[in-house]
Amino acid sequence: MSFINVTSEIGQLRRVLLHRPGQEVENLVPEYLGRLLFDDIPYLKIAQQEHDRFAEILRENGAEVLYLENLITEVLEDDKIKLEFLNEFLNESGITSPSLKDTLVEYLAKMPSRQMVDKLMAGVRKNEVEVKEPTSLVEMMSDDYPFYLDPMPNLYFTRDPGASIGNGITLNRMRTEARRRETLFLKYIVKYHKLFEGTPLWYDRSMPYSIEGGDELVLSDKVVAIGCSERTSAEAIEIVAKNLFENTSFEKILVFDIPKCRAFMHLDTVFTMVDYDKFTIHPGIQGPLSVYEVTKGANNTLKFKHNTSPLDKILSEALNISSVELIPCGGGDFIVAGREQWNDGSNTLAIAPGVVVTYERNYVTNEILTKRGIKVLTIPSSELSRGRGGPRCMSMPLYRENLK
Repeated sequence: MSFINVTSEIGQLRRVLLHRPGQEVENLVPEYLGRLLFDDIPYLKIAQQEHDRFAEILRENGAEVLYLENLITEVLEDDKIKLEFLNEFLNESGITSPSLKDTLVEYLAKMPSRQMVDKLMAGVRKNEVEVKEPTSLVEMMSDDYPFYLDPMPNLYFTRDPGASIGNGITLNRMRTEARRRETLFLKYIVKYHKLFEGTPLWYDRSMPYSIEGGDELVLSDKVVAIGCSERTSAEAIEIVAKNLFENTSFEKILVFDIPKCRAFMHLDTVFTMVDYDKFTIHPGIQGPLSVYEVTKGANNTLKFKHNTSPLDKILSEALNISSVELIPCGGGDFIVAGREQWNDGSNTLAIAPGVVVTYERNYVTNEILTKRGIKVLTIPSSELSRGRGGPRCMSMPLYRENLK
């Protein structure tokens, strides 16, 4: 049995990758929230309790929960790999001064692997280490910014650095500098962890175009939807399409051209699949949304089509079913939809057909889903939601049962 298997958004979830929020959240300060892509500061103790309940619900419903921090720690128990990873991490963190790099390597490499992983995720403050005699103008002219290595508070959104499609993974290139290093953890896990041995890559983080997992939705074993968004480029989508068409049974990519703004940063913040024929959608995207179809052409080329049909018809035809239902976040009410979309009311995580995990605070959308026959499992979210991502954002499915 393949370790990776995702041929739908709604198949029974059997294996998933999470990251429990850690000390990186404690290094958020008001002055640098924008730099780190946060709008608020979560209270870590409660955020961890909420996240633990999320993991508990997944386990209660038959999913094996793996943690990013545990897998990378296991990989880095090999000292050679540990040093390789550390040097690459520091290079990508913009550490150009030889003396500063030597100091940080000495400081971090002597730590036990788990402690080093936690520290890299949390960030290294300037007052934690004493740099030797400056060897560059950069060091001597350093500013008042408090970190040598930035914290990585977005890590609990494990959906974005990589996405499972079929039996492989897109190892993504993140759009923003604040998140780019996140994919290094997944790179080393896929490259060196025995569980991921032989896993094919449909995209690699070394490629020059950005793509993020929140824009990648596997609608069926033949169709993938990808958002062309603020974070995902058309060029990256074409590369993924070519690799999928050449190496898998996928036959069509539906490209959702969504507004390029933070409010709609990924496709899954405004659109998710909850059952065979049901989707949540934020009403704010239905007007400006364009959908393009990418299919396989002759001689490994791609064919493109702008599909101007209504979205429900596009989806029903792609899934080969008679009709689909688009369930508007907040019931379509302008004020309710805006409030609940802010708290990721459309960012549901399906764990089986017609069974979803949502934030309990989005009670209007949750009630509407229930009335539509969807089983809604809610989790507390007063602190997790401050990071602007919901249950789908916080999870990277690794194995789903195939739909019958």
